[in-house]
Amino acid sequence: MRIGSPREIKVHEYRVGLTPAGVGELVAHGHEVWIETDAGAGIGVSDEAYRKLGAQIATSAEELFSHVELVVKVKEPQPHECALLREGQALFTYLHLAPDPQQAQALLASRCIAIAYETVVDGHGGLPLLAPMSEVAGRMAIQAGAHALEKSQGGIGVLLGGVPGVAPAEVLVIGGGVVGTHAARVAVGMGARVTVLDRSLARLKQVDEMFEGRLVTLYSTRDAIGRCTASADLVIGAVLVPGAAAPRLVTREHLRNMKRGAVIVDVAIDQGGCFETSRPTTHDAPTYVEEGVVHYCVANMPGGVARTSTFALTNATLPFVLALADKGVARALLEDALLREGLNVHTGRITHRAVAESLGLEYTSASEVLKPWWKHPDDH
Repeated sequence: MRIGSPREIKVHEYRVGLTPAGVGELVAHGHEVWIETDAGAGIGVSDEAYRKLGAQIATSAEELFSHVELVVKVKEPQPHECALLREGQALFTYLHLAPDPQQAQALLASRCIAIAYETVVDGHGGLPLLAPMSEVAGRMAIQAGAHALEKSQGGIGVLLGGVPGVAPAEVLVIGGGVVGTHAARVAVGMGARVTVLDRSLARLKQVDEMFEGRLVTLYSTRDAIGRCTASADLVIGAVLVPGAAAPRLVTREHLRNMKRGAVIVDVAIDQGGCFETSRPTTHDAPTYVEEGVVHYCVANMPGGVARTSTFALTNATLPFVLALADKGVARALLEDALLREGLNVHTGRITHRAVAESLGLEYTSASEVLKPWWKHPDDH
């Protein structure tokens, strides 16, 4: 198969979909790999490093897209990239379609096959291709929030861990999943007072045992959210509904009751955000103030630590890229129900129920669209 990884063009996005080591694995399996020139520059990897492992270097995205059958990216395709996709071509990347009807329509119009990292599942109900970036984003959320709390950044002027004789900051984490636990770990490590809210009692028990009493766990209700946000210096939004838009758990009214100069970091912004007042920002201009509260809503947070993020992500994605390349896209999806959950768009149809419901579009099952594409040699 011909596989390609273009240079990311989203603002301040420096990650890349394939590392030289990944190229080497694909080439060893007999595949042809194309990398757009300077795709790895943001993580300190040269075109020559890719060439040494067998990649061919495309001089432009147009050249790369025209040559390959499978496009491996990091972020959702931008409008220019959507226009380069063609019928039957496969795209493997983060999509986050639920809050992005324009991208969804562009992918439908292209009649490509779009597989989303964030909806691939594992045998335990986890999200193996979202987890690495959730780990990074959770840790970065505290780092970014601590900086935003500084007075020069518009914050209340509180040091997260305090000092002897002065109380530390109050940190509220809404959601006890991967993002939430990693955010809590960093916040606790910095000496903050941390509270984690979640609606799963089983998850709250796990978090409580994990931190051995060093934080507070509370069952999430509207009342609990209201009380905890009112006393918090920093609130981390870490809520996820796979494939669907994030629920807006923190309202404008909640923000009006918060401290002036408090900070919110909305890690769920890729899925629309879990604060009523959230809107996507970039690394260029990461924050804005509304209702007296500093909002940090960067939609590609892990891109800020691109080298760490690239290697963490590609460690997880490479086995799936190899499966798609070795077996062919249709066969790989048909044989692996967990990978098949990643299929969001197929030749003009939405094939993930939560995405379809969020966008108000017709849903077609993945099995229905895939069966005509591949017949096993043993079938008669």
